[in-house]
Amino acid sequence: MATPTVIELGFDADAAWSLHESVAVRPERFGALLYDFRTRRLTFVKDPVLQQVIDALPASPSARAALDIANVPAVDHDRYLQALARLFETSMLTPRGEGKTA
Repeated sequence: MATPTVIELGFDADAAWSLHESVAVRPERFGALLYDFRTRRLTFVKDPVLQQVIDALPASPSARAALDIANVPAVDHDRYLQALARLFETSMLTPRGEGKTA
């Protein structure tokens, strides 16, 4: 089975995003733990670069811009956008203005 594309997941990489207001972040050596108080879902972010991308989202005009701020090489953009799309799919990420704004 093919991996769905970011667009198939309904994630707009050119939109502004932030963590949902119910999500708390706990930095760890391996990246971070994200905990959603609404769903009690715990997500392990096992990539410190992905954590940098997540940290850059509130100040970025888009998810793509957050990748640039976190210095993600262009060759890896699809992989990181896919990870952000999965966070959107689980309601950890929300379009800016519908969750945390900073």
